[in-house]
Amino acid sequence: MAAKDLAALAALFADETRAAFLLALLDGRAWTAGELARHARVAPSTTSEHLGKLVAGGVLAEERQGRHRYVRLADHRIAHLVEDLAALAAPAVPEAPRGLREASAGQAMARGRTCYDHLAGRLGIALTDAMTVRGLLRQDTGFALTDDGLAWFEDLGMPLAPKGRRPVARGCLDWTERRPHLAGLAGAALCRHALDAGWCVRIGSERAVKVTPDGERALHAALGIEPAALR
Repeated sequence: MAAKDLAALAALFADETRAAFLLALLDGRAWTAGELARHARVAPSTTSEHLGKLVAGGVLAEERQGRHRYVRLADHRIAHLVEDLAALAAPAVPEAPRGLREASAGQAMARGRTCYDHLAGRLGIALTDAMTVRGLLRQDTGFALTDDGLAWFEDLGMPLAPKGRRPVARGCLDWTERRPHLAGLAGAALCRHALDAGWCVRIGSERAVKVTPDGERALHAALGIEPAALR
C-alpha cells in the first residue's frame, strides 16, 4: 500500500458525521440513508455526500431495493477497524452523561452489545473469560480455539467451517472493558446462536443487548457463568 492510499483511507474516518455513521453500522445491520441522517442529525443532502465517499472508498457496501438505498459496513475487517479505533480513541475518563436517558443507554451498551456480528461489553468479556477458563479458548499465544472448543461449538449446533481469510477466532479490543473479546467466525457464530436461541435480545435503538432468563440458565449450564455477572 502506498502512503497516499493509507492517507486516503484514514481521511474517510476523519470526519465526525462519517464516524457517527460507522459507529451506528457496527450493529451489523443495513441502514437507510434517512435513518443515518436522523441518527447523526444531519441533512439528507449531507448524508448522501458522505455515504458516497464511504462507498467509493470501499468502507461501506450499498444495496438498493426499489426507492430505498441501504448501506452496511463492507465486511468484518472494516468493522474490526472501527471498533479498534473506537477503543483507542475512548477517553481515559469518560464524559459524564447528559441526562438519565443517556446514562441508561451507556450502561446498557457497557453491559452487553453487538460489535458488528459478535458480542461485546461485559457480556462479551464474560463469555471470553469463561471459554478460556474451561479450556475452550486459548489467549496465551493469540486467540485460538482448542480441540475442545471446536467440539463445543459442534455440540451446540454451530460447526465452524472456515471461509475466506477470516480467522476462526480473533481478539477484538473492547472499548468499554479495555480487554479483548472473542471475534472471528467463532464470535459471530456464538452471537448469532445467542440471538436465535433467545439467550439475548436487542434493546433500545442502538447495539445494546440483554441476556434473558433463559439465556442466564443456558450460559450457566454451558459455561458456568453466574447470572449476576450478566446483569
